[in-house]
Order: sequence, then C-alpha cells, then structure tokens
Amino acid sequence: MSYLEEIQVKNLDYLGIVTGLIDEIGIVKIINNKLGIDVREKISAGTVVKSILINGLGFVLRPLYLFSQFFQDKAIEKLLGERIKPDYLNDDKIGRVMDELYKYGLNDIFIEVVLEVIKKFKIDLKYSHLDSTSFHLDGEYKREEDKEKQEEEKIIKERPIFIKKGYSRDHRPDLKQCVLDLITSQDGDIPLFVRVGDGNESDKAVFGKVLVEFKKQIKFDSIMVCDSALYGQENLQLIQHLKWITRVPMTIKKAKELVQNIEVEEVKDEDKEKRSDLNLESYTWKEEIVTYGGIKQTWLIVLSEKRQKSDLEKLEKQLSQEEKKSQKFLKEIQSEEFEHPQAARYKLKAINKKLRLLEIKEVELIETYSKKKEKIYKMISLIIKKDEEISRKTKEAGKFILATNLVEENKLEASEILITYKNQQSTERGFRFLKDPLFFTDSFFVGKPERIETMLFLMSLCLLIYNLGQRELRNCLKRVEKAINNQVGKVTLRPTLRWIFQCFQGIHYVILNGVKQIVNLTEERRFILSLLPASCQRYYL
Repeated sequence: MSYLEEIQVKNLDYLGIVTGLIDEIGIVKIINNKLGIDVREKISAGTVVKSILINGLGFVLRPLYLFSQFFQDKAIEKLLGERIKPDYLNDDKIGRVMDELYKYGLNDIFIEVVLEVIKKFKIDLKYSHLDSTSFHLDGEYKREEDKEKQEEEKIIKERPIFIKKGYSRDHRPDLKQCVLDLITSQDGDIPLFVRVGDGNESDKAVFGKVLVEFKKQIKFDSIMVCDSALYGQENLQLIQHLKWITRVPMTIKKAKELVQNIEVEEVKDEDKEKRSDLNLESYTWKEEIVTYGGIKQTWLIVLSEKRQKSDLEKLEKQLSQEEKKSQKFLKEIQSEEFEHPQAARYKLKAINKKLRLLEIKEVELIETYSKKKEKIYKMISLIIKKDEEISRKTKEAGKFILATNLVEENKLEASEILITYKNQQSTERGFRFLKDPLFFTDSFFVGKPERIETMLFLMSLCLLIYNLGQRELRNCLKRVEKAINNQVGKVTLRPTLRWIFQCFQGIHYVILNGVKQIVNLTEERRFILSLLPASCQRYYL
C-alpha cells in the first residue's frame, strides 16, 4: 500500500458544532424513544433525523434526493457513528422516517424537545411571540379540499393540511402555499411551538386557537405577544385567561377616535435619560383604560417620531401623485360631451372613487350643442383638497396603539410594553432564517402534504438548534466579558452563529496510518469552542 493510500482527509468544518448542539439537546435519544429502534436497520430513526439537521444547517442548495452526496466528503463516521456510511442515507430511508415522524405526531415530538431545551438551558419564558408566514410550493399535490369536509374538521389539527392559494407573504399569489405559525421566546428567539396550516388560512381565525393550544401543551406563565391579527372580540374572549400584549387595529372605531383626539404626553426632563438608555428617546405615549370585547385593558397610544416623519413624507408623496392624476381626470371630464346630466355625474363619481386626498367637484353643467347640432352637456369642475381626510392622516402619522390585559395585577410599565412589542421581530428573524435561499426550503419536492408538514418540522428544529447555539455563545461571551472579531473586523459580544460557522471552515478530520487527528484548530477556534457546550468541544478536542 502506498503512503498516499494510508491518508484519509474528511471535512469537519463547523459541522462538529452543529452535531454537538444536537447531542447536547438529546434529539437522537428523544426520536428513538418515540419511534423505537429496529435492530435490523443499519441506522436508527434518531440518527437519520440528526443527519437531516446537519444537512439542513449545512447551508447548501442540495435537495433531499441528493442527501447522501452531502456526506461524501464529510467526516460522517465522526459525526454520526463509526459504522455509518453515506449510502445508508438514501431517499427511501429518509422518506420512511419522515412518514414515521408524521404518524407519531410532529407536535408531540417538538414539544418534548422544547421542554428539554427549556429545562436544560434555563430559557426565560416571561415573554413569547407569535406570528405567521407562508411558504409557496411548486407542483401538484394529491390532497384537494372538499369544502364540506373541511368545515367538519377541526382547524387546529387532526388532518393533513390543504395546499392551496391564499394571501402570500412571498408575493407569489400565483402559487399554492401552506402557512407556518411560530411562537418563539424573547430570550434567544428559541422556537417554542410550531404549527403548519392550510394555504388559505386567516391569522385572525386561528391565532386565538393557536395560543390556547400552546398553553395546553406547555404549561408556564408567559405573556403572549402578537400583532393586530389577534385583536378581535372572539379571540379576546378565547384567550381571556392568558396574559397578552398585542397591537390594536386602526379599523376599530374607539382606536380611530383616540388616535385623532388624544395628545401623547411630553417627556419630562428627568425621564429623557431613562428613555435614552432604553433606546426609546424617539417615542412618546399616553395610557388609557379601555374595555373592549368585555375585557378591561390598558391601551398605550404611542407616537414614534421616526415613523411620524416617514408617514408625513408618504402623505406628501401621495398628495403630489394625486394632484397629477386629478389634473389628468379634470382635463378628461371637462373635454367630454355627455348626452345626459346623469351620465356626467356618474362619470365624476367613478373618477372620485379613484382619489383619496383630493376631489373633483362639479361647478356647473352647461347645456350646449355638438357639431352635429345635437343637445349635449359639458361639465365645468375644479379640484379641491379633502381637508378633513388630510387632517385625519396628519394626526394619525406615527401613531399606533398597543393593548394588554395586564391592568392591575402584574401591571407593566409603559416602556416595558413598548420594548416587548418591538421584540416581536423575534419571530420575523426566525422566518428569515427558514426562508434563506441557502437553507433547504427548496427541498419541497415531496408530493404529499404530510411530507410538507414534516419538512417544516425538521426545518424548525434546525432553527431551534441554530438560535440555541447563538444564544449560548453570546451569553458566555457576556459572562467572561470578552469579545471576538466579527466579519468586518470589529469586536462584538453578539456575533452571529453563521459567522462562527464561517470561522470554522477549513477544519479537517485526518486519519494518517490509522491515527485520527483534527487539523487547523487554531487558538482563536479553541477559544470559541470553550464558549460552546461540552458536546461541541468533543468533536474537535
């Protein structure tokens, strides 16, 4: 045997960190306990799931049917076990495991993983955030909805989803889709609850039910934060036993009145420094006690200076655009000949429906004759501003209303309500991660709705692993009071885990004459490993 044939070099890179986090959570053990281990199988269901999660966090554009290729140049025996070969991870095996996961219950498995993470990593659950997004899907799907059957089935599960067209957050109304509801912790953006819904599902119809279901599954005292889709009389009655913060839609009459008539309080000099420390120096507010939907609540009417400036600039732009449009309409209606007065007024009414801030008003309707000596009518009109509408929009600029049912007991400071709602982007960050083109969202090649749900379950586990690793890294940097360089060379206490992944590119697992070793493990990489859980360190040290 030649010297070269005695050397094996496999890529390890950052996959040891990913695998270590999976081990630290205990995902393989949880899956195997749920689905069981068949001694006849070369690889357990838990290990298959582990391999999918490693692939998913590999940030490569490889669909699942090229799955085994992903591991061809990786240190698979180091990551998955000494006797595991890439060809064990074929699409038939992956498909069977996905079907078993769905049959057992994706929600039950996810909740058990989440509870383990909460307990082991002491996740602060004071606040939880709910939001939804849509995933557009290509191709045909076997399940088509029967409307009568759909109405009979419960909206919160017990059936596969309907893949169909609906309101698209991806701006692809031409494609069928499904909806993902996600609840995350404010502490580290950890996914706590995931639910996949029908493509045409309405947030208003399900958000209240989602929160009730979430509370049944995970019993803890958390304040739920949500956008205005939650705020409606039916939902408020449904969640009256929960604690919540949400935004009030401006379609509600009481909200319109308050925004128009109430003046927010000026900031006192002694409060300016405090608000600056909280990064709220551009906000002012006023509290009101309101009863809506039979629920007593605090409404916080907030004015954002930055948003006010933006809204007023948009209003000016809209007014300018309408002036150009209305001049064109004015010329058109004044040059037109009408057979009857009613026809002229009908045309004017249709034109005014297209304007919001301006109005073309009839001054005079002249009776005259055409060149053919036929009686006709011509309209003399002028453009006027809708002062009341412009004034309303000016007063509304930069204002929004937040509501909470924490009125007397456990009452929150106004600043805390505002800061907490601003952290609603916790779920939005999760959606950006799941929709990243380098993530395996494009693996939606599977033909059954059940497989789509399972795929989103696996993707959500990837999000959990990623955000947990990032949280642990940042918390540890804060504890040791040390910083590391980010991608632009500046020191930071809040690096992204993706940047850490890039830092670990080029680490190899080498077997030389039967001796196994890790190469390219620099001092900087060793320091970063010291900040991560022990399970991550074992793959390198």
